[in-house]
Amino acid sequence: MPNIVVLIKQVPDTWSERKLTDGDYTLDREAADAVLDEINERAVEEALLIKEAQGGEVTVLTAGPDRATDAIRKALSMGADKAVHVNDPAVHGSDTIQTAWVLAGAIGQIEGVELVIAGNEATDGRSGAVPAIIAEYLGIPQLTHLRKLTLEGDKLTGERETDEGIFHLEATLPAIVSVTEKINEPRFPSFKGIMAAKKKEVTTFTLADLGIDPETVGVANAGTSVTASTPKPARTAGEKAADEGDGGDKVAQYLISQKII
Repeated sequence: MPNIVVLIKQVPDTWSERKLTDGDYTLDREAADAVLDEINERAVEEALLIKEAQGGEVTVLTAGPDRATDAIRKALSMGADKAVHVNDPAVHGSDTIQTAWVLAGAIGQIEGVELVIAGNEATDGRSGAVPAIIAEYLGIPQLTHLRKLTLEGDKLTGERETDEGIFHLEATLPAIVSVTEKINEPRFPSFKGIMAAKKKEVTTFTLADLGIDPETVGVANAGTSVTASTPKPARTAGEKAADEGDGGDKVAQYLISQKII
């Protein structure tokens, strides 16, 4: 009966306009509606499927500000048992390596973790490297970018689809895996699940609780930085062509002028 941790993240809704903040050029998370990243829903679903088949416990883990509790409640309403929230302003602007360090520290505070499941990449950063870096910090095997996952006893097997073909991977618990959008279709929270989520345990950690020095994380200590940004140009009105028997020619001329054909 594996104890599973699922890494989740609250991200700006893809239908909202995203922009960077003035000054440090980090993502302005208050400027857009926030949602649980869709790939994380699939990671939660995969953990729940394993739990339903083999028992165990599912804990969701996130690092983020106060509003990240909305994403936590969504995962809990799907059926996760409890949650861990790393909430410390010093984490703001952390790069991929720093984020993985913080999450690895939080995983170390959760008793009996045998399997960590994550999405292959978040829609706000798309580095796709956090699970692999966590595996390095924790010294455990990693099976990444999986479209299929099977657990039998303490043996994990998975399929990774690439342009070169299908790769079959395996590892022994404890391990970390990341999944793609092909892994499953996540369930919708039921009314019962939504009500139950309000009573489920959510543990909050600061960096001090994890024994992490604030001077090692955050935008000021990140290995990369953004020095400038340019807003995308405003959308312009389209061009209309009156069809007087030569509409096809006008469309073709326009496509040629734009070097589309």
